[in-house]
Amino acid sequence: MDKRGEKEGGEEMKACKDCGMVVSSKTDICPNCKTSRLSDEWHGLVIIIKPKKSIIAEKLMIKTRGKYALKVR
Repeated sequence: MDKRGEKEGGEEMKACKDCGMVVSSKTDICPNCKTSRLSDEWHGLVIIIKPKKSIIAEKLMIKTRGKYALKVR
C-alpha cells in the first residue's frame, strides 16, 4: 500500500530516507538520526514499542521505539 500523503490524526506524514522513521510533514529533521533527508513517498508501516525485545526491530536494525516505513523512496 502506498503511504504517499498518508494522514495520521489529520496530519500528513513523511519518512526518513536514512533510518525509515515516520514523522510529521511539518518536521524538517529526523528526531532519530538527525538527518534532513525526508521523503513523502514511502510504503508499509511498522510500529516498534520495545526495540530491545523485538525480533522485527532486530531484523530491521531499529534501536529506538517509534513508527517506521518499510520502504522509502
